[in-house]
Amino acid sequence: MASEVVVTIRLVRSFEHRNFKPVVYRGVSLELTVREFIEFVQTDITTRAGLPPPFRKHGYDTMKITHQAHGSKTNELVMSLDDDDQLILQDDLTLAASGVVNETELAFFSKKDYGLYKANPQTVW
Repeated sequence: MASEVVVTIRLVRSFEHRNFKPVVYRGVSLELTVREFIEFVQTDITTRAGLPPPFRKHGYDTMKITHQAHGSKTNELVMSLDDDDQLILQDDLTLAASGVVNETELAFFSKKDYGLYKANPQTVW
């Protein structure tokens, strides 16, 4: 298994408005804990060129696996609302132990916003 992988992070600002932006990270160590990786991404997005300010300042705190290479994708445009217990990453586990592999897509979002959307999954257009 590769110890450094490519991971795509889908920064989710709004579930209702389907407002998200993908950011690709190369050379991510699978030995990082989820908490360490979240802190790394939070620090990176505040200064990342080309990322609009609303995405830089949002209160992201939770990651969930949305897709893995050679797997099926959900019909949901932002992310699936299913299997939270298996797909939401736990802070104290390593990325490898969480099931992250090369070319995994992760949604990065506010757990509070997700809870509100999951209780009433309506989109606004």
